[in-house]
Amino acid sequence: MPYVIYTHPNGERKEVEIPLGQNLMLGATAHGIDGIHGDCGGAMSCATCHVIIDDAFAALLPAPDDTENQMLDFTAAPREANSRLSCQIVMSDVLDGIAVRVADSQV
Repeated sequence: MPYVIYTHPNGERKEVEIPLGQNLMLGATAHGIDGIHGDCGGAMSCATCHVIIDDAFAALLPAPDDTENQMLDFTAAPREANSRLSCQIVMSDVLDGIAVRVADSQV
């Protein structure tokens, strides 16, 4: 099963397996990853699943759509170049081993 490496602002890392087709927000909440809230359940209306994608994987993702871009402008932690909402990143074989940094503050 493919895996994701979540890195917290304090440097703590946690590697978890996520089934193909599941988004990174659901994978994080299912594994108790602190800092990923997903208050809206993945409806892209809260921005509490903000992550920063590692440069090595950023180019493998489709560009964020207009709604995601708007939500990223209102995240609690400042938006960065590789900021994404983890509810919009669906696990695939290509993303096996993806590394993401949990944003400093979600709420």
